[in-house]
Amino acid sequence: MPAEGGKTDMERIGLFSEMEYITVGDKYVSQFNRPFNEAASKNKQMLPGGPKAMSVLQAGYFDPHFVRIFEGEGYMNLNQVRRRDMMEAARKNLGKAFLPSSGEKKPCGLGSYYGTIGGPVPFFSAQSKPREKYKAPGKNLYTNPGKKGTGYGYANITIGKQFSHSADFYDAAKLNYKKANEEHHRLLKGAPFKLNLHPRDYFDANPYFSEEPLPPIKKEEKKESISNTFKPSSPGKKPGGMKAGTFDPYPSHSADPYVAKLATISGKNDKIFHPPGGPKSRPVESIMTLNVRRALNSKNYKTASVPSY
Repeated sequence: MPAEGGKTDMERIGLFSEMEYITVGDKYVSQFNRPFNEAASKNKQMLPGGPKAMSVLQAGYFDPHFVRIFEGEGYMNLNQVRRRDMMEAARKNLGKAFLPSSGEKKPCGLGSYYGTIGGPVPFFSAQSKPREKYKAPGKNLYTNPGKKGTGYGYANITIGKQFSHSADFYDAAKLNYKKANEEHHRLLKGAPFKLNLHPRDYFDANPYFSEEPLPPIKKEEKKESISNTFKPSSPGKKPGGMKAGTFDPYPSHSADPYVAKLATISGKNDKIFHPPGGPKSRPVESIMTLNVRRALNSKNYKTASVPSY
């Protein structure tokens, strides 16, 4: 339709002509009945002539005539080549081929050495070994029948002779120890060596230990709890540039000169402290000696066992 300016719609859009419609006027063909290759059923098609089967004839190959791999080579006999190789290998042998004297022997049953290289082994022989002549043992020992009795309180019942009675003192061990001790003291010369200074332990004694009895336990006095809280009679006073808010009045001024006081020198009667001298040297026993003295004494030196360190 022309517009008011005298131009058509195509001229206003800028196209030369309206687009064509491709399927206008075509017949409707269903997609189920549509052929797969429609061009294959029209006009003439290429006919290859069918597949060729492989045979002795040349028709089964692409080339028009049979082409040899080696053109013009000479004829070679394979049997002649094998014989030639065998003759060359036989020249390398130093002597004749090994031929056994006779064929292999086959065993003729279990336990037979026929056909073996070494032959029978005498160690596995079934023959009995020579043995010494059997000697019968002698007769048993004939004794008189046993004597009746249990042995407790009956004399002359055992095989041997009766033991003779030997007297034994009741305090024999005590008397022997007494004699050995007297002999030991007889061989001693002089009294045992003793130091004038008594040895002390390496550490000080417990300073808190006391042999005096402890005082009785003090009972705690229960303080009476005040049920009512303390409330001041009036609110606290605020300091207004003076001591109006304190409990005590302002203290009176005391004149005290700013002079350092010297320490007073004591008289002749006052004793001056003198520090004591250094520790004096004295013989000290080793820790091992103290342990041995405590563990081993005159009462148990015979029964005490040696410790294992």
